[in-house]
Amino acid sequence: MSSAATTFSQSFFHGTRADLKPGDLVVVGYQSNFTDVKPLSWVYFTATLDAAIWGAELATGSGRERIYVVEPTGPFIDDPNLTDKKFPGNPALSYRSQNPLRVIAEVVHWQGHSPERLQQMKMNVERAKADGTNIID
Repeated sequence: MSSAATTFSQSFFHGTRADLKPGDLVVVGYQSNFTDVKPLSWVYFTATLDAAIWGAELATGSGRERIYVVEPTGPFIDDPNLTDKKFPGNPALSYRSQNPLRVIAEVVHWQGHSPERLQQMKMNVERAKADGTNIID
């Protein structure tokens, strides 16, 4: 057995409508992609492309849907908005951090969800807003 160390890299993604470039930072203090609540004290990201696609597709605003490969610049934790409430154990591999995310690259080729599935999810988001259950920390 070799004693040489092997490094494995984990890719992380951030879905949004913001127009960013490699080297830019995603930082706390901006509005959520999904609600008009107070500026966020966390930045959110995922290790699954599917969750990032949802982030891009559900983001408010008029910009183009974008997905970025990002690198956390500090500690991060499981996203309790999903892992504590909807998906115990974090199967969506969703995280948050109070430290910036550095944009590494943009994912330019990805397949969005079907129009029917997207409309269903948008209705779920609107229902959560109306019920007051769309709280994002």
